Amino acid sequence: MNATNPMIEAFREQILNAASNKTRLSIEGGGTKSWYGNPNSHTKLDTRTYSGILEYQPEELVITACAGTPLKEIEAALKAKNQMLAFEPPHFGEQATFGGAIASGLAGPNRISVGNFRDFVLGTRILDGKGQDLSFGGQVMKNVAGYDISRLLPGSMGTLSLLLEASVKVLPRPAAIATLRCHISQEKALRTLNEWAGQPLPMSASCWIGNATGEGQLTIRLAGAAAAIKAAIPLMSSLVNASEVDPQSAEAFWNDLREHQLPAFENLAADQTLYRLALPAACGPLTIPGESNEIILEWHGQQRWIKASGDEATFNLIKQLVLSHGGHVTRFKQGASVNPDFQRFTLLSEQAHSKALELVQERLRSAFDPAGVFATKRLP
Repeated sequence: MNATNPMIEAFREQILNAASNKTRLSIEGGGTKSWYGNPNSHTKLDTRTYSGILEYQPEELVITACAGTPLKEIEAALKAKNQMLAFEPPHFGEQATFGGAIASGLAGPNRISVGNFRDFVLGTRILDGKGQDLSFGGQVMKNVAGYDISRLLPGSMGTLSLLLEASVKVLPRPAAIATLRCHISQEKALRTLNEWAGQPLPMSASCWIGNATGEGQLTIRLAGAAAAIKAAIPLMSSLVNASEVDPQSAEAFWNDLREHQLPAFENLAADQTLYRLALPAACGPLTIPGESNEIILEWHGQQRWIKASGDEATFNLIKQLVLSHGGHVTRFKQGASVNPDFQRFTLLSEQAHSKALELVQERLRSAFDPAGVFATKRLP
C-alpha cells in the first residue's frame, strides 16, 4: 500500500474534481516542452510540487525520483557517481523535469546505440483518471509478469495518467570518448553508417548536416573501452578521411545537437515547420518538396530533421513520401504563423503497420481514464 502524501492527495482531489465536473487537466512540469504535441488550453496540473530523488542505488544502476524533480538535479547526482541517463533526454530549458522527460519520450544522440527512454523504465507510480494510486514494475529488470504498464508512459504526453514517481535504469559513463568529423555526401554517409552499424565498432552517435543537394559534414561519436576507441579511430578515419575533434568542441556539439541549439535547428521562419522524420535504417536520401537547404540526419539516418513550409499540403506530401518508405513524420515545432490547430502527428490509422493499434489505444485510454480527465488531445 502506498503511503499517503499531502501533495499526492492534492493531485487526487484535483483529478476527482475534474472528473466530477467533466473538465480536463493538462499535466505540466517545467513547461520546457509545452510547445510539443497538439496544443490545448485546459487547466494545468503542475507536477513540480512533488519533487525529489527518493532512492539512488549506484551499485544497482537504478534511480527513483518524483515526477517534478528537475532533470538537471538527477543528472548531477548521477554524474557524481560517474553514471548517466544513457539515452540523453533533451531538456529544452533549465526547468525541465524528470516527469516531463518521460512523458515526452524524447531521446538524444545516444539513442541509436542504447535504446529509448521506454527501454530503461523499470517501474512507475501513477494516479489514474479515477484518482487511484497505482504502482507497476519495480526496481529491477526481471520483475514484470503480464503486460508491462510502465512502458506505456514514455511518450504518452500525459494523456493516460498522472505520473508520480519512476524508477529508471542508469549506466556507467563510457571509459573513453572520441569524436570524428569529415566532409561527405548524404548518400555516402548513409551507406557508410549502415555498413559500420553492422560491425563491432564503438559508435554511440552520428550526425550528418548538409544541404538538399547532398553535400555536408558527418560527425561520429565513439564511446566505450579505451582500447576499442584507440583501434577504431585510425580505421574509420582512413575510410572517410576524417579528423578527430577536440574533446571540448565535441562535447559542445553533441550537447547543442541534443538541445536543438545548432544553427540548422534555429531561425525557423514564421511560415515554416520543423519536421521530424522517423525512417527505416535502409532508407536512402529523400527529396522533400519545399525543404530548406539544411538537413540534419541522426541515429545513422533513422531520425531526420528538415525545415519546410508549414501548410497542410506540404505536410501531406511529406507524410505520403515518408509512409511510402515505412516511416512516419511529426510536425515537431511550428513557426509563429503556422495554424496551431494543424495535426502534428501521423495518425495510427494512416500507417499500415500501426492501424490496428488505434483500437488498443482507445481501450487503454478508457481503462486508465474513463472520465477523460487527461484527454487533452496533445497526443492524437
